Amino acid sequence: MSSSIGAGAVLPAPTRDTARANPAHRRAGWRPLQGLWAWPFPLAVLLLWHLSSVWGWAPEQVLPPPAQVFRTFADLAASGELWDNLHISLVRVFTGFGIGLLVGLSLGVAMGLSPTVRAYLFPLFKAFSQVPVIGWLPLLMLLVGIDEALKFLLIAKATLVPVTLNTCHGIQGVPNRFIEVARVYGFTRWQMLTRVVFPAATAPIWNGVRYGLTHAWLALVVVELLASSEGIGFLIVYGRQLFQLDVVLAAVLAVGIVGFVIDKLLSLSEAWLLRWRKPGL
Repeated sequence: MSSSIGAGAVLPAPTRDTARANPAHRRAGWRPLQGLWAWPFPLAVLLLWHLSSVWGWAPEQVLPPPAQVFRTFADLAASGELWDNLHISLVRVFTGFGIGLLVGLSLGVAMGLSPTVRAYLFPLFKAFSQVPVIGWLPLLMLLVGIDEALKFLLIAKATLVPVTLNTCHGIQGVPNRFIEVARVYGFTRWQMLTRVVFPAATAPIWNGVRYGLTHAWLALVVVELLASSEGIGFLIVYGRQLFQLDVVLAAVLAVGIVGFVIDKLLSLSEAWLLRWRKPGL
């Protein structure tokens, strides 16, 4: 009796037991539960914060109650002050991010494709990347002042490093067999880049973009805290100067929400861009 299955044979439908034995099925079933694990800690912090204000563990001048912070957040949003400062900050961050993205992609592609360029530029770039954004602030303040150019340059620097490194490593990691197959089919250099190299390096390049935008947002807040008269970072400084810690915490809450939304949007974009990849690759 032959053990082969004919072309027209109908395979039995998977039972509940076989579905449970499938690791992918188990992982899919656990995903909603994994999302729930993110809530206990912040809820516990919020509860402790509330109890500290109710029981007087800390004076309101030092730690305003959560309800007051949320009311201040709503008041700032209703008055438009929050949105005006957020708009200024977002314009700054996306302008600086765009500059850093263009330069970072260009450097990453050049170093990833050319060993000669990598030998000359990579050591210098590594030294440049070791200096944090805040370390460039005094020098750039002397060179360009404290106007918008300072914010753009520092945000671009924060973006440049992860974008360049991930692009370079992603292009270097393209398997040689992909290049060999493209040569067999007679691809031009442009076709090899656009149809083989860049699609194969999409995941690490997009990781660089994601980390670059996250670092850009963090750098923006730092720069606005130190050298700005408007923006969400300045709103934090303004509240501190007036000893209105509810304003400070409301602005910090806005920073966290915007950062979370940016990261989620980039994560969804990554899932859409890499939808062709099989699970586990």
